[in-house]
Amino acid sequence: MASTGVGLRIQVDDNLQSMLVGTVMRKVKSRTWKKQRYFKLQNDYMTIWYKSKKAGNTHSTFSVMDLEAIRDGHQSEVLVSIADEFPADRCFTLVFRGRRGNLDLVAESAEEAQSWIKGMRKLIENLENMGEREKLDQWIGDWFRKADKNNDGRMNFKEVQDLLKMMNVDMNEHHAHRLFTMADKSQSGMLEDDEFVLFYKMLTQREDVLRVFQAYSVDGQKLLQSDIEDFLREEQLDGIDIQQHAKQLIERYEPSDTAKLLNAMTFDGFLMYLGSAEGSIFNPQWRGVFQDMSQPLCHYFISSSHNTYLMEDQLRGQSSVEGYIRALSRGCRCVEVDCWDGANGEPIVYHGHTFTSKILFKDVVNAVENYAFKVSEYPVILSIENHCSVEQQRVMAQHLNHILGDRLLKSTLENKAPIRLPSPEDLKGKILLKAKKIGGLEESFNGTVEDPQTGEVSDEDEVAEINEDNLHRQSICRRIKRSTQRLSKELSDCVVYCKSVQFNNFKHSRIHSKFYEVASFTESKARKHLREAGTEFVHHNSRQLTRVYPSGFRTDSSNFNPQEMWNAGCQIVALNFQTAGEGMDLNDGLFGQNGSCGYVLKPSFMREVEGVFDPETPQQRDCYQPVVLTIQVISGQQLPKVNIKEDSIVDPLVRVEIHGIPMDQAKQETRYIENNGFNPVWYDTLRFTIHTPELAMVRFVVEDYDKTSKNDFVGQYTLPLSCMQQERNLPRKSQKYRCSHV
Repeated sequence: MASTGVGLRIQVDDNLQSMLVGTVMRKVKSRTWKKQRYFKLQNDYMTIWYKSKKAGNTHSTFSVMDLEAIRDGHQSEVLVSIADEFPADRCFTLVFRGRRGNLDLVAESAEEAQSWIKGMRKLIENLENMGEREKLDQWIGDWFRKADKNNDGRMNFKEVQDLLKMMNVDMNEHHAHRLFTMADKSQSGMLEDDEFVLFYKMLTQREDVLRVFQAYSVDGQKLLQSDIEDFLREEQLDGIDIQQHAKQLIERYEPSDTAKLLNAMTFDGFLMYLGSAEGSIFNPQWRGVFQDMSQPLCHYFISSSHNTYLMEDQLRGQSSVEGYIRALSRGCRCVEVDCWDGANGEPIVYHGHTFTSKILFKDVVNAVENYAFKVSEYPVILSIENHCSVEQQRVMAQHLNHILGDRLLKSTLENKAPIRLPSPEDLKGKILLKAKKIGGLEESFNGTVEDPQTGEVSDEDEVAEINEDNLHRQSICRRIKRSTQRLSKELSDCVVYCKSVQFNNFKHSRIHSKFYEVASFTESKARKHLREAGTEFVHHNSRQLTRVYPSGFRTDSSNFNPQEMWNAGCQIVALNFQTAGEGMDLNDGLFGQNGSCGYVLKPSFMREVEGVFDPETPQQRDCYQPVVLTIQVISGQQLPKVNIKEDSIVDPLVRVEIHGIPMDQAKQETRYIENNGFNPVWYDTLRFTIHTPELAMVRFVVEDYDKTSKNDFVGQYTLPLSCMQQERNLPRKSQKYRCSHV
């Protein structure tokens, strides 16, 4: 049956059986907010239903598809806070995808907790292993459940009309009733099981894809292997062992065993192929780690977070170790820790001189230890803002050494005096400290370290930097005089390859700077350097690391556009990961390649110390060769409603944006399609000339057109131009792209 299709493919064990019966658990929001709720797995094996034990019909649900992970024990700040009341074996946390908050739960017994932990993990694993046919069944089942308001397992015409509104379909009643009648084979006035599947297929008929299918099909019903080979050759621009590839596609995506025996593909199989990862605009060859990971750290863009501990704004927002867990789980490889003296001799982390809440430094280090290498094995950099006394700096060093152990890099590789930065490959599984340091690496080898208690506040000190920026503007926080700072030798010794230093100018840096020194700039200073000395900035970043962070005036935790900093080769471009928008879209897009490992190799012309590249004048670089990018936006499917008005239907348009060097910045839009968010068709062609394709990012944005106000955001997808599937045999000056989905 459509509504329970996925459930039939799960082997029901005792854990799932217990979840189907239901369990009373405590939902915990804080030490003082602990409410009992009745949780129950629905018969679709996809939906968790829960409600208060008190009288009333109010309840909530969430889908297993929305879950990212299950953490057992005291692995959230909320559950840690009640550890003295509830043991770890009764506690667990449901982690949702995106920016939705976690759900902390306490079961009545350890056995019940284990049933839910194991059961939920099994459901998530089942989803991850689901085939294309099962995904389609699940999708159909989801819509059936949404339409079946009275839960009788059947759908009447009134429920069909409600379904069309939910699906963003503006269809007149006569046509809707005609589809309903055609699907109602039993003539019962209700749709059941296969009748609903038939109705759904008629409703979701892809005329745009059918046009392509029929162009290559001899009988309009199926594609023979030779037809698929023609399609791969002419449309998908495939040139490598097409015969074998066609066979694999039939085996992988064709749902009909009869068609497989004929070595053919039906329209359903063709749809599944085009909607799969293999049919994506993102070239699957670049999904895994494919780049050379043996070059110096400064030759890579590094996914980096600013004020990682903050979950909200910069003035009153909550600080939480969850910020570190989420950033590291997204592949972030450089996180920031602002350290201040705390009570009872324990250093704390918060945004100094604001009303943001405070967390313990040792809790941050524990979170880093637990999550640093869950999604990437390449090194993590802890960017330390050190405002602590010498005494509490020593405590910081003790926590780092005790908690991180051998993972903390405390000496150069092989204990030799290095001449350049090590590579991500060299540093796998290691955690590096970026902070101020007494002396340099050379002194460590020749024993000439002097006064172990004295150091200078570097230009990377954000509080000092913000106030310097405010000299000619109204300050948002108390001015702090730049001064020397006493440093603990124990903490200084934890810094090896990432010594924070004050930046003077590019000439001074070229003559005096060491490869292990890291300068930090606010976004405004970085822009100034880029504008006044672009080539020198690129040269500087070919030798050593640079960190750029948001202006202190971004109190709402908004982000700047990171692309302009990547254009200069800046590696550590720190963004507020908690804030959705263009900045994080570009960051996610850039680091979605290379195994999402958090490191992306810079183009070769940005790694050459003697190279000549200025983002403002790309024509002057060697091997300059612009390309023309042509994109035909064909169609969209099942766009979500964004307007809260019940009868509102989306009027979608697609904007394609190019982000890159200044000459490449461009955007073009399709026309908008009135009242059709379900299956809009455009066939609009957009063209761009791109002067530095190696740095270009392509962002697809879907908006709901509004002629009287700002368009509403519907969704987006961003990827590097270099990762788009393209024809293999065309000359570089022209790029043509496959029939793909975004």
